[in-house]
Amino acid sequence: MLGRLKSWLSGNGVAKAEDDAGKQVGSTPPASRAVDVGWILDTDKARFIWAEPRRVRRGDPPPRHAKSVNYCPGVIDHEARLFEITCPIDLRLRFARNEKGAPVLVNADGDKSTIRNKHLNAMMAMVSEKEWRHPERPVIQIITPYIFLSDEPVWMTQMPPFLHYRPEPWPGAVIGGRLPIHVWQRPLMWAFEWYDTKKELALRRGEPWFYARFEAHDPTRPLRMFEAERTPELVEHMQGASSVANYVNQTSQLFKVAQERRPEHLLVRKPRAKTDEPPAECPYDS
Repeated sequence: MLGRLKSWLSGNGVAKAEDDAGKQVGSTPPASRAVDVGWILDTDKARFIWAEPRRVRRGDPPPRHAKSVNYCPGVIDHEARLFEITCPIDLRLRFARNEKGAPVLVNADGDKSTIRNKHLNAMMAMVSEKEWRHPERPVIQIITPYIFLSDEPVWMTQMPPFLHYRPEPWPGAVIGGRLPIHVWQRPLMWAFEWYDTKKELALRRGEPWFYARFEAHDPTRPLRMFEAERTPELVEHMQGASSVANYVNQTSQLFKVAQERRPEHLLVRKPRAKTDEPPAECPYDS
């Protein structure tokens, strides 16, 4: 049984794609201790509504004891690797069905909404009902312009903002995902699975919307993030991943193609871009 399982894993497309994606890019030792990750906003409209990704900082008052959880090295290292992206808009959504029984989204704020329906419809969509994970749980997506990239093997995991307390929890769950940002540069989606459709989904501008966690080959290396330049080489490489899900299933099979066609360097720091340096090491043991 174990032998068959190992055989299946070695032949699995995703596992092979992950292995291939990490072999060629960044095969030489890194020049610095920190892992450099860049971000860009792939949009020419309303760029000011999209905040810079920022390292998660809880803003708690100073600890009163040396053994406080704030000083735990495990907690510090974990939270130091989390970056948060905040919500760009204020929005209250309702789920409904029209006279034909088809699922629809309703802007609950109506004429008082801060975002025009035309522009809301351009950035948000409901996944086709037959593609839902569960027949009674709608899935919606909001397009974001955030793209992350690196010149050495780095995997990014998108996840819910689980450290942020909401007095009124969302009526569902954020759908996470994991991508190799050294070969696969594409805009992130905010995807939400709506469990309790009788409740509204309320999004508030400036609140944590989702987290991004980054993994390099050496898990002890800290992360340094800055805004990257949208170079012609990067734009050309991004176009290779654009809309591929409309043509093939399991887009991970294209990671190797993206790797082979990738220029040696894609990450160029934007002039005068701020750098989010890794925090200082923990001065105490837990």
